[in-house]
Amino acid sequence: MKPALNNEASLVGRILSALIVTGAIVLCLVVVFRADKYPRTDDAEILANFIGIAPQVEGPLVRLNVHDNQFVKKGALLFEVDDRPYRYALERAVSEQATLEGQISDERRKISALVSAVSVSAANVQSTEADVTRWGAAVDQARAQVENAEQGVSRAKAEWAYASNNLHRIEPLLVKQFVTLDQVDRARTSEVAEAQTLKQAESQLKQAQAALNSELAQEARSRALLSESKAQHEQTQNAVTTLEPLTNQRGAKTSAIETARYNLNNCRVYAPFDARVTNLTISEGAYAHTGQQMFVLIDARTWWALANFREGQLQHIDPGMRADVFVMSRPNVRFSGVVDSIGFGVTPDADVIGRFEQGLPDIQRTLNWVHLASRYPVRIRVENPPPDLFRVSESAVVMIRGR
Repeated sequence: MKPALNNEASLVGRILSALIVTGAIVLCLVVVFRADKYPRTDDAEILANFIGIAPQVEGPLVRLNVHDNQFVKKGALLFEVDDRPYRYALERAVSEQATLEGQISDERRKISALVSAVSVSAANVQSTEADVTRWGAAVDQARAQVENAEQGVSRAKAEWAYASNNLHRIEPLLVKQFVTLDQVDRARTSEVAEAQTLKQAESQLKQAQAALNSELAQEARSRALLSESKAQHEQTQNAVTTLEPLTNQRGAKTSAIETARYNLNNCRVYAPFDARVTNLTISEGAYAHTGQQMFVLIDARTWWALANFREGQLQHIDPGMRADVFVMSRPNVRFSGVVDSIGFGVTPDADVIGRFEQGLPDIQRTLNWVHLASRYPVRIRVENPPPDLFRVSESAVVMIRGR
C-alpha cells in the first residue's frame, strides 16, 4: 500500500506543480498584456495653470483682502491701491475736455459772426459795383451832353461869324445907299443875337463839361469804394477761422479720459477665476509698484496630471482615452481623467546625440550597454477635482484605461 500511496502523492504533487507553473505563466502573460495595453506610470505630477498678480498702477496698498493659501472665488476683491491720485487725474481730464468743448462753442459763435461779416462785405461789394455801373452810365451821358454842347457852340460860332461878316459887308454899302438903313439894322440885330446865342452855347458847354467832371469824380469815387469794399471782403474772408485745430484735440482729450478711467479702475484688482492664493509677499501699507508681482493665483478650475510615459508605450495612448489618477496624499482615492494631449518633444540627451552648436554636431563616441527609452509627457485632465486636495507638483500615479 505504501508504494501506491507514494506514487499517488507524487502524481498529485507533479500535477499541482504543473498547475502552479502554468498559472504563473498565464498570470505573467496577463500582466505583460495589461501593462502593454494599459500603460501605467508613477512618474507623474499634478499641475494647474497659475498667473502672477501684479498691480498695473502704483501707490500705497490701502487694502489687502487675501492671505496666503486662501481660496478665492471669481470676482472677489484681492487688493486695492490708493485711488486718490487717479481719481484726481480723471477729474482733471474731464475738466479739460469740458474746457475744450467750451472753446469750440465760443469759436463756433465767432466763426458765425465772421461769416455774417463776409456776407455783409459781399453785399457792399455788389452795391459798390452797382454804383460804379450807374456812375459809368452817368459819365457816358455827360460826355454825350458835352458833345452836343460843343456842336451847339460850333453852330453858334458859324451863325455869329456869318452874321458878323454880313454886317461888315453891308455897312459900307449904306454910305453909297446900295442898302437901306433897315437892312443894316437887321444885320446888326442878327449879329448881336447870334453873339448872345454863342455865349449861351458856350455857357451850356461849360455846364456840360462841369457836369462831366462831376460825374467822372463820382465814378472815380465809386471805383475807389469798390476797391475798398473788395479789400474788406477779402479781409473778412481771411479772418474766418476753422474748428479743425480744436476739434482735432477731441481724440486726445477722450483718450486722456479713458486712460485716467482705466488707471482708476485698475486701483482695485479682482480675482479673474476661482483660484488659490500662494506666495503672498506683501502686506497692507506697502507701496505697490507697477508690474511687480505680489502673489500667485493657481487656477483651481482645471487640474492636470502630467505623466511621463516611455516612448514605446505611446502607441497605446491617444487623446480622449480614459485614465485613473492617484495622488500620494490620498492614495486610496481614484480620480477619473481624460487624456488631453501627448507631448511631441523633449530636450535631446547630450550623451546620445551630442550638442547642437554652430558648425557640425558634437557627437561623443560612447558605448552604452543599456539604452534607456525616452519619456514623453502626457497631459491628463482630471474630472471634478477637489480644490482642497490637489496641489501643484504633487506626486501622482497614472494608469491609462483605454477608450
